[in-house]
Amino acid sequence: MGGYMQTYNPPLTKIDKEETRRYAGLKGAVAFPEQLLDTACAEALLLARPRAVWNIYPYEPATGTIAAPAPLRLAGDRVRGHLTGVGEAAVLAITIGPALEEEVSRLFAAGEYTAGLLLDAAGTAAVEQAADAADAFIADQAARRGLKAKSRFSPGYGDWAITDQPAMVALADGGHISLTVTPSCMLVPRKSVTAVIGLAPAGEKNGRGCAGCPQTDCIARRELSQ
Repeated sequence: MGGYMQTYNPPLTKIDKEETRRYAGLKGAVAFPEQLLDTACAEALLLARPRAVWNIYPYEPATGTIAAPAPLRLAGDRVRGHLTGVGEAAVLAITIGPALEEEVSRLFAAGEYTAGLLLDAAGTAAVEQAADAADAFIADQAARRGLKAKSRFSPGYGDWAITDQPAMVALADGGHISLTVTPSCMLVPRKSVTAVIGLAPAGEKNGRGCAGCPQTDCIARRELSQ
């Protein structure tokens, strides 16, 4: 297996208001007008254009290397540990496109800081929801092949160096969804994500979602029931 591009347009029917509140730093805030959050989520839903693209490559756990035609040795102990027991790796790129962040820039330029901040937070919620949907799609495809998909892990999580971002975009064929990387390794459009999803033989110990991710201090980590 490996190296043929697959695509998916994750459906978004609603933007998660509670996640938007959290990304906006409003969790625990009292008496904040709910209408402003509702408006930001509704506008984000109109502006987001989710698109995902990925390739699946062999993975060599002993060296932590994605065995693509241009091999990538993952620059982080945590991600290599997370992929223990994996035989294949899906390298994924997702974006919601540039329209939302262009509107955020317009709002800030117009001095509408609260609206801009809330729309930016709703955009983060949107791209995470799109990533969740693409992740689930890949997991379903893997299950049909008798494989288990591990939680996605992105450059910048834990000790995985962000400098792997350009290689991740290239391995995912990110150009197909107009995704690029700046010299400082920032994704453009900004509301985009790259990630690796390990595909392990059925029976391999696995945890999906935030419960299965070793990055316990991640800003996007959802609260888990005890």
